[in-house]
Amino acid sequence: MKRFTEGAQRKVSGFEASENALRSWLPQHVASSAPIKLSGVSSQINELSLCITLMSWQTYVDEHLMCDVDGVHLTASAIIGLDGGVWAQSAAFPQFKPEEIANIVKDFDEPGFLAPTGLHLAGTKYMVIQGEPGAVIRGKKGSGGVTVKKTGQALIFGIYEEPMTPGQCNMVVEKMGDYLIDQGL
Repeated sequence: MKRFTEGAQRKVSGFEASENALRSWLPQHVASSAPIKLSGVSSQINELSLCITLMSWQTYVDEHLMCDVDGVHLTASAIIGLDGGVWAQSAAFPQFKPEEIANIVKDFDEPGFLAPTGLHLAGTKYMVIQGEPGAVIRGKKGSGGVTVKKTGQALIFGIYEEPMTPGQCNMVVEKMGDYLIDQGL
């Protein structure tokens, strides 16, 4: 593909495609030049290889999880895949150990698994408090805590300290998780 521009008097610019590139989109035989239905085109697309990202995962963290709620916001947040891979995280999100994420995922599969030992994140121990078995884990440590919401493919983390309240943290994290679940994620 070549870029072209005409002189200063005629302000025309654009791109020129090679004939070979255009030919690949045109019917090869005149007999096959009938209009194609959109359903025929879409049936030939491999949806697994086609991905259109409308918003980056980092935007979800920066603009939605770290949002201002009544003048306060989370201390740190992250979206982490169920396999432990980081999709996005705030700058202050702690460096966790893979086994910590594996234990959190296990508690979603076996509610109560973390209760005897606590929820550990980057070596910090949170006392596990009332959550929603298989859906939400809540932890408390001093004047702060953590909320973890499980979606079909990821864990949504919110860490807070006063003056944010546990309820405000829960609201932010759980709303994001519910939204992602509604989107099939």
